[in-house]
Amino acid sequence: MKKRIFASLSLVFVFLFAFAGMGFTYFSFMDKNISQTEGALTTSETRTAQTKLKRWGYYTGSVDGIYGTLTKQAVRYFQSKNGLAVDSIIGPKTAAALGMTLSGSSSSISSSDLNLLARCVYAEARGEPYTGQVAVAAVVLNRVKSASFPNTIAGVIYQPYAFTAVDDGQINLTPNSTAYKAAQDALNGWDPTYGCIYYFNPATATSSWIWSREQVVTIGKHIFAR
Repeated sequence: MKKRIFASLSLVFVFLFAFAGMGFTYFSFMDKNISQTEGALTTSETRTAQTKLKRWGYYTGSVDGIYGTLTKQAVRYFQSKNGLAVDSIIGPKTAAALGMTLSGSSSSISSSDLNLLARCVYAEARGEPYTGQVAVAAVVLNRVKSASFPNTIAGVIYQPYAFTAVDDGQINLTPNSTAYKAAQDALNGWDPTYGCIYYFNPATATSSWIWSREQVVTIGKHIFAR
């Protein structure tokens, strides 16, 4: 009799452990899928997003490719600052604002924004090498993405005293095809400045403040800084 009871109890425990194991596997699988759905990025894309968000002051965590709580908070802050749907998910619109291209997706921009950016490039850098023209466009876009500047291309370019070309009227010149191409390359994610939000000509700059900024790279006649 005792042997039968022991055998029955043993069988019950076997079923309980088996059920618990299946439950653990199920919930682990579900957690993994939830994480992937919320992140919707590859590890490489997550690192790219973290790098950009960290550079622009939205993210304080490690660039580890993990779409965790700090990354989600940074994405939400970036979205709220840039007039995007605040859902902590890097979809096509948020990716475009970050200057990223997601796997299997594409981004677009209005023709008026492209034209204005090209005008800024032409007015500010038409005598510069092509990389330098892309760099000027990239600075405008980096400011758009920064928490310290307006969150539109027009807002950044027309911010008082931000660009000499606006002050002296050269912003109204008709840009050439090179300026358009440079603007489009910057919009597609090329940033020769590595995230800079300032640039200046050392031969003409008189502000001690601009000289105090962290200098990152020199392209043509311009120094690009953070």
